[in-house]
Amino acid sequence: MIPALPEECDVLLRDGGIAHLRPLRPTDAAALHALVDRASERSTYLRFCTGGTGTAHAYMDRMTGPGYQGLALVALLRGRLAGVAECVGGGPGGRGDLGILLDDQCHGLGLGTVMLEHLAQEAAENGVKEIAADVLPENRTMLRVLADSGLPSTSTHADGMVRVLLSTGPSEELLARIEAREHEADRNSLAAVFAARSVAVIGAGRAPGGAGHRVLANLVEGGFAGAVHPVNPHAAEVCGLPALPAIGAVPGGAELAVIATPAAAVLDVARDCARHGVRGLVVLSAGFAEAGDIAAETELLRICRAAGMRLIGPNCLGIVNTATGLNASFLPRRPRAGGLGLMSQSGAVAAALVERAAAVGLGISSFASVGNKADVSGNDLLEYWEDDPATEVIALYLESFGNPRRFGRIARRVGAVKPIIVVKSGRGAAGGRAVRSHTAAAATPDAAVDALLRAAGVIREDGVRDMLDTARLLALQPLPAGGRVAIIGNSGGPQAMTADACERLGLTVPEPSPPTREALRARLRPAAAIGNPVDVTADGTAGELADAVRAALADPGFDAVLVVYTPPFGSGLAPTCEAVAAAAHGSAKTVLACVAGYDGLIGDRTPSYAFPEQAVHALARAAGYAAWRSRPADPPVEVPPVDGAAARRMVEQDLAAHPGGRWLDHAAAARLVACYGVRVTETVVAGDEEEAAAAATRLGPPVVLKATGPGLVHKSDVGGVEVGLRDAGEVRASYRKMAGRIGPAMTGALVQRVAAHGVEMIVGGVAYEAFGPLVMAGPGGVTAELLADHAFRAPPISHAEAARMLGELRCAPLLHGYRGRPAVDVEELEAHIIGVGRLMDDIPEIAELDLNPVIVTPSGAVAVDVRVRLAPAPPRPSPYRRRLR
Repeated sequence: MIPALPEECDVLLRDGGIAHLRPLRPTDAAALHALVDRASERSTYLRFCTGGTGTAHAYMDRMTGPGYQGLALVALLRGRLAGVAECVGGGPGGRGDLGILLDDQCHGLGLGTVMLEHLAQEAAENGVKEIAADVLPENRTMLRVLADSGLPSTSTHADGMVRVLLSTGPSEELLARIEAREHEADRNSLAAVFAARSVAVIGAGRAPGGAGHRVLANLVEGGFAGAVHPVNPHAAEVCGLPALPAIGAVPGGAELAVIATPAAAVLDVARDCARHGVRGLVVLSAGFAEAGDIAAETELLRICRAAGMRLIGPNCLGIVNTATGLNASFLPRRPRAGGLGLMSQSGAVAAALVERAAAVGLGISSFASVGNKADVSGNDLLEYWEDDPATEVIALYLESFGNPRRFGRIARRVGAVKPIIVVKSGRGAAGGRAVRSHTAAAATPDAAVDALLRAAGVIREDGVRDMLDTARLLALQPLPAGGRVAIIGNSGGPQAMTADACERLGLTVPEPSPPTREALRARLRPAAAIGNPVDVTADGTAGELADAVRAALADPGFDAVLVVYTPPFGSGLAPTCEAVAAAAHGSAKTVLACVAGYDGLIGDRTPSYAFPEQAVHALARAAGYAAWRSRPADPPVEVPPVDGAAARRMVEQDLAAHPGGRWLDHAAAARLVACYGVRVTETVVAGDEEEAAAAATRLGPPVVLKATGPGLVHKSDVGGVEVGLRDAGEVRASYRKMAGRIGPAMTGALVQRVAAHGVEMIVGGVAYEAFGPLVMAGPGGVTAELLADHAFRAPPISHAEAARMLGELRCAPLLHGYRGRPAVDVEELEAHIIGVGRLMDDIPEIAELDLNPVIVTPSGAVAVDVRVRLAPAPPRPSPYRRRLR
């Protein structure tokens, strides 16, 4: 018997609609019979292989009867049961039988496919290896669903049937298919919002200062090509348009509704929209979760999901799509059209972003203020903008992540074709979180955000000015092929500042090639400096500055040209800007400028920055993104032999004995990490001085004695480590002194042979409920926290990614041979990082883990101390089970 589906969820369908999946209930009998009654005779024949509906009705009685055994789920669309799917039989290692029946009106929506995905995932998690489907050969639709599912399959023909066997286990192909279907559904659901052909503004008052009135006025003034309908039962007209008493009075209906009523009326309005087929809801009204009314927001979302409506907000400014003239917002300024897709959780930040973008000449393709983010989030908007031809760069202001791991997967894919820039507020430390491991102390939530964004190639900025500075360079200029910058200007001081900023941010300022120097000498006045920076002098004309730009662009040794001009010298501001724009026109290389005190554009495509540091910052971000995008794909993560089942059993048994979780003793922790290939030095646990002395004799001198106890983290700080003990007598004496110093906190000791000399490193991990595990590497031993030299990644981690982690550390030279010391076995250290990452990814109940120190020598790497804390944890969302959060 397969257990019932564990939870309910909402899923997006191919057309952007929403289905609700839940376990079959005995009370569904009447709805199942109604489903059969609606089905055509051919549909029931293809499902049950018999004519008529008698067999189908009898089967539905069995499914809802007391003796039914199997996994069964139903799908509801707009409150009506529209599909049922089951997997019968199976059990661990067995084979289940598949059956799916859909409402005839729901074919082609991808409903059968998403139900199959959920059944297969649940079966796999319960040990069912295969699902069998017996299909009539003429049932081409079902055969196509099975073939396109992404589940490995084989088929055979016998007795007039096609038997398809589907392997339920996860695979890269299955995940790719699921993500492709998820992308299509998400994109289509938001297309119904941003490309709506008709908009109703509910609560459009006559007072110009009201939010509803301003939205209506923006729609009218923005030239929206579709129909606009103010809904106000107390007015005859608003903004020159006839007002309607309710959404039901809108002729032909409305695809998008903007709600600007008091919060108390929103739920009833939303229900009315649901009854009249609205596809998208933008709720401007405040007074929901942000004001403490979580129940009202939950009910609002439930209404929208049941009706298949996507929800923007509540408590938001609205949305904009400049391609269609849709300005369904109450922004004070109409955004100009351009290539930036912009999202903000904060309304105040959203208004500032739009204002600033306009001031610096950056246009917007579409905009969403998501407010409380009850439904539509940054993840959804990334899916929409990925295929939007008007969007070239994506910028997000985030206060929280709804599903960080999904964000990472989507952003990595989207970022391969379009740059993503994020400002994430809340750069705080761990706050009051009680931590006892070195890793948890260093791995703040902000470090988790950094690791998530870095792995996905996302550009993280600290503020909105930097975000828009970087965005306009990326939107208007080609990506730099590298970090070699030519600086050309008319004033030595600003140019020197620019060169210094380049050096700080990892860009280089190389000398021009000899042919370039000759060209510069021929075109510039004798007083000009023709190195790099190129200084045309304060008297240099606009033509000379433009000639220098052209010469630098022709030099293969430069990837970007940065013009630093201080007005009013030379030919003056306007002629100089015109000359630079002409020189940059059509260039395949990146060209940007710093015109002192001037933020904006030179010509149509060359961004200008008021200060050198701004320009260099944007260029460094663009170069870093270009390097990430051009980096060859890492080979698939190598999966070394592990014993995940044994590790899972150990954790489950320990949590059964200690339901609240605990720090494992050293022996248990060592056994656990060994399941994932992590080597721990041979260790003997001693409960008193005699056992410690006996252990020293068995291991052979010299040995290390380490105090143990639940609260002992920094053993050296309390005199809990003695190194180089030569015999049993020294061990006894050291044990007595140690116990006297530490007191009752010392409950025993560990005895280890002195490790070979090598580089001391730390490898660890910490689990976050939202982000999942975060793995850290850095210098270990007593310097682990002092030096604050850490690199973080979210698993899975490949060898290439582990190598990049280590390469980021300031202590990295120690690993490769420093001042005559031998290079150590970095590959074995990388294997420890990979193993820790996979262990924590597989077992969410591992809350904290430290290998400190890991001694890395030329012949290998071994952990000499290991600490693991277990804690109860919910299962992490599976990428193989599509669901709306």
